[in-house]
Amino acid sequence: MPQDRLHLCTDVQFASPYAMSVFVTLREKRLPFDLSTIDLASKANLASDYAALSMTQRVPTLIHEDFALSESSAITEYLDETFPDTPVYPQDRRLRARARQVQAWLRSDLLPIREERSTEVIFYGSRGGPLSSRAQEAAQKLFAAADALLPADSPNLFGEWCIADMDLALMLNRLVLNGDPVPHKLKDYATQQWQRASVQQWVQLERPAL
Repeated sequence: MPQDRLHLCTDVQFASPYAMSVFVTLREKRLPFDLSTIDLASKANLASDYAALSMTQRVPTLIHEDFALSESSAITEYLDETFPDTPVYPQDRRLRARARQVQAWLRSDLLPIREERSTEVIFYGSRGGPLSSRAQEAAQKLFAAADALLPADSPNLFGEWCIADMDLALMLNRLVLNGDPVPHKLKDYATQQWQRASVQQWVQLERPAL
C-alpha cells in the first residue's frame, strides 16, 4: 500500500464495536483506507507480525505512515486531530470532553449487557434469553444516563452528530435488536442513528458464518 495511506485492521467477523467506531470515523471523514482482518478465534492477533504493530495485540489497529495505533478512542481522537476537516468530536471543549467521557464509560462499564447481549445480536441476528438481574440493573443505568444526555428536541447528543452517538446507539441496539424493552425515546434515537450512511456501510459488510 502507499506509505501515506491509512490502513485499518479489524476482526474477521466485523463484529467489534470498537473497530466499527474507527471505520465509521474514517468514512465520516471521507479518508481513503485499506482494510484487513485479523482472525481472533485462531489467535492471529498474537502472531509476531501483528504484535509488532499492535502493542496491545487487539483490534482495531490503525496504521498511518510509520505510525501504528491501537485502542479505538485513541485512534478516533488521533484521526480528528490529524485530519481536522469534518470533525467527529464536538468543537466546544466541554462538549468534546463529555463525548470522550461517554466513550470511555461505554468501554469500561455495563459489562453485564456486553456479556449477555454480544454484538452477535446486532450483526448476526442472534438472540439471548431474559436479562439477568445484573444486566437489568446495567440497562437501567444505561437508560438513565442516555436519557439525561439526549436533549428532547435533538436527534444527537450534542447538537451536531459525533462519534459518541454511534457508540451509544450501538450499546442501546444490543438491547433494541434483541427485543428487550427500551424506553421509546432511546429506541427511536438508536434506530435513527443506525440509518446513518457510514454506519450502514459497516453493517452491510459481508461476514463469514459463525
